Amino acid sequence: KLICPNPEFGQNVMTSLPMMVAEELDVDWQKVTVEMGVHDSIKLGPQFTGGSNSMRMYWKPLREAGAAARNMLLQAAAQTWGVPIEELTTKAGMISHQKSGKTGKYGEFATKAATIAIPKGLKLKEVKNFSIVGHSKKNVEVSKILTGQPLFGLDYRHEGMLIAMIQHPPAFGMTVKSFDASQALKMPGITDVFQTKLYEEGFEQGGFDTRTFNDLLVVVGKSTWEVMNARKKLVVEWQPAGDVKDTMGGRGSKREVIVPGRLETTSVQFDMMEEMAKKPAQQLRKDGDPETAFKNAAQVLERTYNAPFLAHNCMEPINFFAHVTEEKALFVGPLQAPGWTEPTLAKLFKLPNDKIEIQMTRMGGGFGRRAYGHYLAEAGVISKKVKAPVKLIYTREDDMTYGIYRPMYTATYRAALDANKNLIAFSVKGGGIPEHAIHANRFPAGAVDNYLAEGWQIASNITIGAFRAPRSNFNAAAEQSFLDELAELMGKD
Repeated sequence: KLICPNPEFGQNVMTSLPMMVAEELDVDWQKVTVEMGVHDSIKLGPQFTGGSNSMRMYWKPLREAGAAARNMLLQAAAQTWGVPIEELTTKAGMISHQKSGKTGKYGEFATKAATIAIPKGLKLKEVKNFSIVGHSKKNVEVSKILTGQPLFGLDYRHEGMLIAMIQHPPAFGMTVKSFDASQALKMPGITDVFQTKLYEEGFEQGGFDTRTFNDLLVVVGKSTWEVMNARKKLVVEWQPAGDVKDTMGGRGSKREVIVPGRLETTSVQFDMMEEMAKKPAQQLRKDGDPETAFKNAAQVLERTYNAPFLAHNCMEPINFFAHVTEEKALFVGPLQAPGWTEPTLAKLFKLPNDKIEIQMTRMGGGFGRRAYGHYLAEAGVISKKVKAPVKLIYTREDDMTYGIYRPMYTATYRAALDANKNLIAFSVKGGGIPEHAIHANRFPAGAVDNYLAEGWQIASNITIGAFRAPRSNFNAAAEQSFLDELAELMGKD
């Protein structure tokens, strides 16, 4: 049995990462079983799935772990049989001593091997000798997936578990003024309706502690269907939240951020962006004299590219189980970055890290959205309030309207050509809500003598987050489209 360190959301790390261990351990892949490891940054490292990092992050550590385990088993066999370790060989989970004819399974030496110091600096296999890595292997969970076995957070059950849902405001920048839960509380299976806060004022948030609504109006009951129906019976009066002050931490310091409380519409946002695009922007990089080059150009190509907010919805709606007491906390569900979330949970519930257990289920999609752990914290706050194990569930509508979207971007590219259609200047000016997408030092920066990159942004209460490299992917589409038109204009391939 091998333990996979990184959470799985469909990219097959539960197969590919254990393959690295199995390769160096020299076991029969057909006999390997894989389980998802609980969060343990000391034993299992960062355990972060995202940014295309899993394979390169664990390529060396997991191979070293497999090689070390094999060496320890060899040492145990050598001691047991009283033979030199150099005379032993391994194949498919078996240890052999050719001279004496002795053979043994790894399991026979496991107990003794566990007492041996972990060796360092072992020589790893050469790629040409790989028999597992680089060879096609079936997804280790394919049978469970095809037969509908419980793998996902929504499948998880716990004795005495209640279901919770949050009634979110109908728009960004709003909060609860008052509510009447009398009818909801009369519905079958409903145990509680209450209002609480996620973060107390001044709570220092980390980079992935983004949350859209801090005031939580919670409905708790015995089943998902009962809670969904009771939530519809709530009578809520909403009001503008006003500007909100958040305390953000990171890199040994903290800063205060004012989140504007205005209500926004798409038309208003387009108007604001159009107005900002006309104004001088922050200069991010300038090479040469692009202004003069554009002024004297024989021909100028200009194009503007836009992208709207995109809701980042996974196939499996947001959910997480929590059971928080004064002494300890258990969290179970789909999460990409447990190492980033644990410090927040420790601060929020005033518990040491060793009293917080995070178990990761298979994710029904992630790609950035599940790197933000607000829903764990919400589940924990609710569990502690009702003094019971709770699974928090977002409906698809909750998920779609909550926020943490891919940002809204715009970028205007300009290129100046001389009379011979040579490129003499290049500029890009981009903006967005609430950030711009401009990478000032990326190509063609440095390849054009006269170059200008500018950026602007408009603050907003619409929360944003990672969604398949938002800035880079927008730039790739806009920039390559522009360069394609530019090449055609210049008569170049």
